[in-house]
Amino acid sequence: QVQLVESGGGSVQAGGSLRLACAASGYCYRRVDMSWYRQGPGKEREFVSVIDSAGSTTYADSVKGRFTISQDYAKNTAYLQMNSLKIEDTDMYYCKTTCIPSPGRRPIYYWGQGTQVTVSS
Repeated sequence: QVQLVESGGGSVQAGGSLRLACAASGYCYRRVDMSWYRQGPGKEREFVSVIDSAGSTTYADSVKGRFTISQDYAKNTAYLQMNSLKIEDTDMYYCKTTCIPSPGRRPIYYWGQGTQVTVSS
C-alpha cells in the first residue's frame, strides 16, 4: 500500500509562486511516475503535469512555462513549482502515482488527499 501526502498549498496573489510537495510512503516494486492533477468545484479533475522514473516531464498547455515538476528520489517526494500564478489556477491540487506492486502485476494508481491553492487578485 502506498500513501501520498501533499503539502505546500495556500493563498497567494496573482503573479506569485507556490511550491507543492507530494511525499510517498509504503512499498512499491516500481514507481512508474508521479503526477499532479487539479480540480475545482463542479469541474472535472484535469491533468497538470507528470514526471516519469527517467525524469521525463509533460505539462498541460495551460501551465507550460509557468510550472515545473521535479522529484527527489532519495526522499520519494515530487514537487510542483508554480510561478506566475493566475486566478484561474485556483483549485484543489492532487498528487497521483502509478505503482507496479510486484513483477508482472498490473499497475495500481494511488491518489493523495489534495492541497488547496487559492490565487487572488
